[in-house]
Amino acid sequence: MFFQKDIETMPRKKIEEMQLERLKWVVAYCYNNVPFYHERLKNAGVVPEKIKCLSDIQYIPFTTKADIRDTYPFGLFGKPMKEIVRIHASSGTTGKPTVVGYTRKDLDTWSDCVARLCVAVGASDEDIVQIAFGYGLFTGALGLHYGLEKLGATIIPASSGNTKKQVMMLKDFGVTALVSTPSYALYMSEVAHECGISNDELKLRLGLFGSEGCTQEMREQVEKGFNLFATDNYGMSELMGPGVSGECHLRCGLHVNEDHFYPEIINAETGEALEAGERGELVITTLTKEGIPMLRYRTKDITRLNYEPCACGRTFVRMDKTTGRTDDMLKIRGVNVFPSQIESVLVQMENIGPHYQLIVRREGFMDTLEVQVELVDGRLLEDYGALEHLQKQVKANLHTVLGIDCKVSLIEPKSLERFQGKAKRIVDLRGQN
Repeated sequence: MFFQKDIETMPRKKIEEMQLERLKWVVAYCYNNVPFYHERLKNAGVVPEKIKCLSDIQYIPFTTKADIRDTYPFGLFGKPMKEIVRIHASSGTTGKPTVVGYTRKDLDTWSDCVARLCVAVGASDEDIVQIAFGYGLFTGALGLHYGLEKLGATIIPASSGNTKKQVMMLKDFGVTALVSTPSYALYMSEVAHECGISNDELKLRLGLFGSEGCTQEMREQVEKGFNLFATDNYGMSELMGPGVSGECHLRCGLHVNEDHFYPEIINAETGEALEAGERGELVITTLTKEGIPMLRYRTKDITRLNYEPCACGRTFVRMDKTTGRTDDMLKIRGVNVFPSQIESVLVQMENIGPHYQLIVRREGFMDTLEVQVELVDGRLLEDYGALEHLQKQVKANLHTVLGIDCKVSLIEPKSLERFQGKAKRIVDLRGQN
């Protein structure tokens, strides 16, 4: 097992003492080894000696994804390249990719963090784990791979794609745990059932999902599709990859690995620190990273922190499942709309499937939102009365949750794109004529 009890059940006072010691270290490390941070801290009047208590973190400027891109490719690295043993990067679909580097110590820390979180949800060296994340520069696949391997589990590095073959392996190899995005797991279950494979023929019991948000309602759909226990873990390449936080078997929040990450919650608009229990943007400072340390990194993810010890015995702070991102929030007629709100409505309704797409347009000076969602049974398209009734019902339920009217389009089953990686739910057409 990989339950590090002496660390994961430390009293809050001991956790904070350790964090302060490591915060002092990382500020000095950045000041002395990363020219970007040396200038940033110097201009803010922050020298390492200024950090005397945890609250002094407020004097440190935020780091953003733009900072990583502006110093592309290696400007934020804290070690010379001869000490960097691994490079990962984001896809760079909206500009230059964010490039991150790892020392040998970083990789060891990373696999420890992942192994710790996998044990917390019940994974063990008895598991056969199929990893259906895409391998490559993306941190998800190799992050889970080495963490689970350190745990002693049997790893099938299936990568993404070729879904029928994936399903065949689930059955033939006796896979007990699946690593993927929740949306891809849902698609895999559809394909399995289309291929005539029932859940009774599978040994799947655990889902280790991440890389995209997942509402409680979507999780229930995934669990029903594969008859497994679905769990969430959280991370991003800028911070390390998966392993920043994850659920335990009680699923009452994601335990943050506080010996390696210091979390804060801020008001996304003002940057002001919020009190414990308040919802806002998550900010993370890495406490032990050497390759590319991060001081007060703005994740753009919206959550809140709970410092009460968990019933599982772990004392690390728990973060709620993220409810959205400040950069995927849509503002429609002055109202803030998150895809997770729409998803929670759709997956609870009968006769419509869990796959949807959001189309944003600008008509005149007004933004409009169209919600496209698949029907479970395409024959309903031939019954105009029933179709109209369902459409009105979906529209009314969305209005209740969102507070605005939106167009609802009910479309053919399996007509929306299925994603092997992170699902792309939003199609923004506002810049088009």
